[in-house]
Formats: sequence, structure tokens, C-alpha cells
Amino acid sequence: MSESVTADAASRPLRKDAARNRALLIQAGREVFAERGLEASLDDVAHHAGLGVGTAYRHFANKHELARAIFTEAVEEIVETARLAAKLDDPWQGIVTFMEKAAEAQTTDRGLREVLMGVHDSAEMERINEIISPLLTELVVRAKAAGAVRDEVDSTDVGVAVIMLCTVADVTGDVAPDLWRRYLPMLLDGLRAGSTLPVPALSPEEFRLAMTSHKQRLMRAVTRSTA
Repeated sequence: MSESVTADAASRPLRKDAARNRALLIQAGREVFAERGLEASLDDVAHHAGLGVGTAYRHFANKHELARAIFTEAVEEIVETARLAAKLDDPWQGIVTFMEKAAEAQTTDRGLREVLMGVHDSAEMERINEIISPLLTELVVRAKAAGAVRDEVDSTDVGVAVIMLCTVADVTGDVAPDLWRRYLPMLLDGLRAGSTLPVPALSPEEFRLAMTSHKQRLMRAVTRSTA
């Protein structure tokens, strides 16, 4: 056997290990960021993945690069949700399913929400819109044809509604992480009436605590960014 073949064979396990380690880091990043948001460090992710810090930095220059990798995976998952929703026999249920699943993916995962809501790359945003927009348009067109939504409803209304739900989760998540589910039917009622509210409203005290907690998180983020 030639030396070149031997060297090539020896390198294959390393490539497999590298792919495995990258996958571990992405999964660990999603788990750590889901709980702590982007305030967690790449070192924290490496430890959670059971890998050395050096290994993490060989794959990602910093936590923001890891966040972009997570973002790419998350977008693909949301796109797949839209595709499946567009195939449902009931077009209204397609809209409900997409809004619920897209919101659930972000509202239950603090880090993912911060990544998705914090994308400022115009080229990346354009790429995402080119993928998502036709699917949302299909959902809305089918629902209109079935008389399930108002004629003035646009595909962008669906996307904005999901953003609104994510904002609710961002503000109240520390106090009532499922509160967004109360407002989902309210938003759906704006498209078509007849929904119920599955979770209770915040008490005045809970609302005060939620706003205080949200402001404290924002202040910590500002302090870290200026340190």
C-alpha cells in the first residue's frame, strides 16, 4: 500500500471526528443559548458539549459565528414547517400550524430568538425572504380561496404576527414563558374570528415583574457590550 493511500486512510477518522465535534458544538450551543441567551460564551458551549475549548475555537472563531451556524439550521427548520403547513388539506389549519410552530421554536429558545431577531446582514435577510415569502404567500392564497381569512390579509401579516409573539415571549419569558399562547388566538382572530384563549392573562404584579426583568436583561446586555 502506498504512503499516500495510507495517509489518506488515516485522515478519514479525523474528518469524521471534526464533523462530529461541529455537530456537538451546534447542538450544545442551541441548548446553552436556549437557557442563557447569547450572554453565554463559546467556552460555556464547549464545556457543555464535553469538548475542549481549543476544539471549539478551531470550528468557530467566536460565539457569534456559532450563532450564525445555529441560525442557518433554524431557518431550514422553519422553512420545512412552512412547506408542511402548505400541504395540509385545510388551508386555515396551515396558517395556524405555521404560526404556532414558528413561534414555538423561537419563544421556547431564548438564544434562537436572539439570533433570529438580531440578524442585520441584508444579504442574508434577502435570502431568507426569497425562501419563506413564496411559502407564506401560498398559505394565504389558499386560505383566501377557501374563504378562511379576510381578503385584505397579506402574507407579510403572518410573518409580523410571529414577530409579535416572539416579542411577548422576550418581555414576559422570565415570568410567564407560555403567555404568547394567549395572544396567538388574539392574532388569529384578526385573520378569522372564533378562537379561545388557552392561558390566563398576567396579573398586574406579574406584568410589573416581567417588565422589570426584561429591562434588567437589556441593561446587562448594554453593559457587557460597552465593557
